[in-house]
Amino acid sequence: MNPEHICVCICTFKRAPLLANLLAELEAQESSGLFTHSAVVIDNDAEGSARETVDKFVRRSNMTVVYDVEPEQNISLARNRAVRDSTGDYIAFFDDDQSPGRDWLHTLYTAQKEFQADGILGPVKPVYDEDPPRWVVKGGFYERPTHATGMVIGWRNGRTGNVLLKRELFAGDPQPFDPMFGSGGEDQDFFRRMIGKGYRFVWCNEAVGYEHIPPLRWRRGFLLRRALLRGKMSLRHPGMGMKSILVSLTAMPVYLALLPLLAIMGHHLFMRYLVKICDHLGRILTAARINVIQEKYVVE
Repeated sequence: MNPEHICVCICTFKRAPLLANLLAELEAQESSGLFTHSAVVIDNDAEGSARETVDKFVRRSNMTVVYDVEPEQNISLARNRAVRDSTGDYIAFFDDDQSPGRDWLHTLYTAQKEFQADGILGPVKPVYDEDPPRWVVKGGFYERPTHATGMVIGWRNGRTGNVLLKRELFAGDPQPFDPMFGSGGEDQDFFRRMIGKGYRFVWCNEAVGYEHIPPLRWRRGFLLRRALLRGKMSLRHPGMGMKSILVSLTAMPVYLALLPLLAIMGHHLFMRYLVKICDHLGRILTAARINVIQEKYVVE
């Protein structure tokens, strides 16, 4: 019996050095003969800036890598193209600014067999490219929630930064990721719909990915713009209507009133709540049809 095949899908946007490292790390994945694996790289830059990196890797590697370009800057379209270009029994998604351990795929795969889940998700931990300011670390701006291995997750915890999915989830759907979420939130929307269909997703805390955080991403302006975009995109989820807007209208003045006290208590608290304010502000401005964030992505 032939081993099952995993296709690792990577959507990239102008991160050639990180992509080169990631491809090398994927090539080194240990499988214990349980599975084979390949990669699909979708370049979301119409100029194809990642092509040279992929070509250089393919020339010296035995791992199969498919390269394609999604010219429209839309993360959902990029992910949909990755699914179309992929082959195999499982599809894994991993971000281009992350690094896996050598047993990352093996851990996801064996957890899927153990828990008989339709998808396995793992944690993503930050790795700072330089020593960040203390307030960045104390504020936990890049710390993501973790859970006990075996926990069945809800859609709000669903994301595509570190996940192994059965291929059958994508069968017959040309657009599994909704293009309306072209600037983010497409992963939560995907998991919401899949869970609604009865699919089950389980957490594996040992399948760790490491996210590279460059200095630009701990600039205050970056954190605030990203929060505004997140608030903007949140209204596209079903159920995030008038009630959520009223919550934001109530929360914003409370948080604003707290800011002077928080500034005395610590800059990490001040920034944490300023980010929360921008989350709510993005939602309110979007409801008022005011678009203050023009970027498709807020990235470094």
